[in-house]
Amino acid sequence: MVGERIAGRYELEEVVGHGGMSTVYKAHDSLLERNVALKVLHQQYNEDEDFVERFKREARSVAQLQHPNIVTVIDRGEENGRQYIVFEYIDGENLKELVVRKGRLDVRTALEIALEIAHGLSFAHEHGLVHRDVKPQNVLLNGDGGAKVTDFGIARSLDVERSVTQTGTVLGTSNYIAPEQASGQPVDAQTDVYSLGIVLYEMLTGELPFPGENFVAVAMKHIQEPSPSVLDARGDVPLRIAEMIDRALEKDPEQRFPTMDAFATEIEVNLAALDEVGDDAITMVVPAAQRLKQQPRRRDPVSRLPLFVGLLGALAIAAVVVGLLTLRGGGGQSPPVGARLSIAGVGAYDPYGDGTEHDDAAINTTDGNAATYWATEHYNSFRKAGVGLVVDAHGAVQVSRITVVTDTPGFTAEVRATNVQGGPTQLVSGRRVVSRTTRFAIRESTPKRFYIVWITKLPPDGSFAHVNEVRAFGTAQ
Repeated sequence: MVGERIAGRYELEEVVGHGGMSTVYKAHDSLLERNVALKVLHQQYNEDEDFVERFKREARSVAQLQHPNIVTVIDRGEENGRQYIVFEYIDGENLKELVVRKGRLDVRTALEIALEIAHGLSFAHEHGLVHRDVKPQNVLLNGDGGAKVTDFGIARSLDVERSVTQTGTVLGTSNYIAPEQASGQPVDAQTDVYSLGIVLYEMLTGELPFPGENFVAVAMKHIQEPSPSVLDARGDVPLRIAEMIDRALEKDPEQRFPTMDAFATEIEVNLAALDEVGDDAITMVVPAAQRLKQQPRRRDPVSRLPLFVGLLGALAIAAVVVGLLTLRGGGGQSPPVGARLSIAGVGAYDPYGDGTEHDDAAINTTDGNAATYWATEHYNSFRKAGVGLVVDAHGAVQVSRITVVTDTPGFTAEVRATNVQGGPTQLVSGRRVVSRTTRFAIRESTPKRFYIVWITKLPPDGSFAHVNEVRAFGTAQ
């Protein structure tokens, strides 16, 4: 079609994107003397009413979204039986091309881009649309640092009961797909929160958290495997930023930021913290965490346009994914993920010492602020069997996972449990060298009320250890 004129005004100059459902051209609007991007539905789909309706719906949806961080729809029409949509043309690369070209981005750049994406998606959510395919290929950069979200082709209204796609159908790109979306369940604004969390993780680390050989393998990882901490791949990221990404990537949507606007607010707080300490201080991980103590934790109150995910291919893959989930006993439902449990740091466990160890600071480990912490004593020589931090689950609970966050990585720990504070304990996890964020899988055992992060060895280059945050997941009895 290059060289053709559409609607008597759009002269097709070159192909800039090609997907399973449509092709995108750079075109010149001879009427207004400007370049535009023109998306044309593939010929074989023009006879299918569902495909045509889906294409038209994209134009109607995005036409409502006049926002500086969303690519603008200019026109829509039909030419010789071919459906087309006209968008503003962004003369720059997409975010995926930037990450491939540069690798991991500096923290400030990553946060600034993520904030613009969040603003655009928040605006879409306020107008009743969830994107469902947030990925760096769908973020266009205009060359001046501005980011614009594009390709709302599989967007869905937040309040419709029926639409072209229904519950049980999987659409999206598996590297960025939320667990509930991968298992064919209903999606909402928190689905986009998860996907943006993956995008931010990739910008900061230059890699994906769940690599895999195919759609199904990656989708199952999103559903079943704990999300890795950004600190495991890049230790110079400030703790609060790592905590923010951890929250965005929670398996349970209700444990994520409640809205995209809340996610954007937390990004802004982290950018403000960078302004206070300066970019050069980011590499000083522990000092950066200490400085963040002064920052109150805010509670929740492209020259190439991206390719579009082919609908037929996605539907075929969806059948495989949903079928696989059914075979695994899920019946199309996401396998149960332990809920976040309410716990409180209540003291230290020091049976081989004087019985106390900064007990009054234990509450800092469950206050939701990764900049505060409980600390061991300073030891010239750590010769005793161990010392522990005690958290109270307020009753007997079956814990499946304990997550420990620290700004003094390198110490060795395990998790023990008891129903009597200060009483005999039972080992319920393996022993691990603790990184900045470490997840302990808890063995099945009788439900317990008190769980102890039991430190058996201090960091090789330190005389003390911090526990900044402890989170528990499981089932209340």
